[in-house]
Amino acid sequence: MFRRLKERATEPELMDDFTMGGAELREALHHLRRLNRIFGAASPTLHGVRRIWTEAGKPSTFSILDIGSGSGDVNRRILKWADMQGVDVRITLVDITEEACDEARLYYHNEPRIQVMRCDALELPECSADVVTGTQFIHHFHEHELRDVMASMMKASRLGVVINDIHRHWIPYTAVWITTRLVSTNRYIVNDGPLSVAKGFRAKDWQLIRQSLQMPEMSYSWRPLFRYLVVIRHNNLHSEARS
Repeated sequence: MFRRLKERATEPELMDDFTMGGAELREALHHLRRLNRIFGAASPTLHGVRRIWTEAGKPSTFSILDIGSGSGDVNRRILKWADMQGVDVRITLVDITEEACDEARLYYHNEPRIQVMRCDALELPECSADVVTGTQFIHHFHEHELRDVMASMMKASRLGVVINDIHRHWIPYTAVWITTRLVSTNRYIVNDGPLSVAKGFRAKDWQLIRQSLQMPEMSYSWRPLFRYLVVIRHNNLHSEARS
């Protein structure tokens, strides 16, 4: 298997089959929240959001559109950060499945700063948020699909885009393979967990994506635990900070 990690896997994940869903998918979203806590999934996203917010001049109000959000649990860290900074943050969680949207509404039922919207990632409203985020979402797409998805994210954002996705490496693959089987018997989790690592990225992949998309303003950096943080800034970001 480790030889296969040299290139991105192309098999679709079970979560990409929208004809399935139901109670088993809802259970998987519950278990995924636990795995996100174990593997620190929220930290790179928060780091990227904080970077754009700082470069924009630390505005007192800030809006985020989180696509492919699932139940949106990683945004808890952003809400806590906003409380500490005194930022009036508004977050819209976007997912294409009704199960994920329902779970997000339940998870944040007492949180007025969170809204939930069912929408395709290619049909995002234009300039609908300061920042568009995607946590463990971009790896679901093949190379030929990434241009349209990332262009949609840029079109929907006013300041920039933050992508947090998995480093394709044998260490996280092994860790995820073992951990998923310890915490769950759900077939979404057991199948898609290791496969998501195999569909992840290496530095050379981000280099090629930046070249193919002709986005010199796109930066990427390795973050713990085996993540890549990608930040794409609009050209007007620094002018926003001066205004």
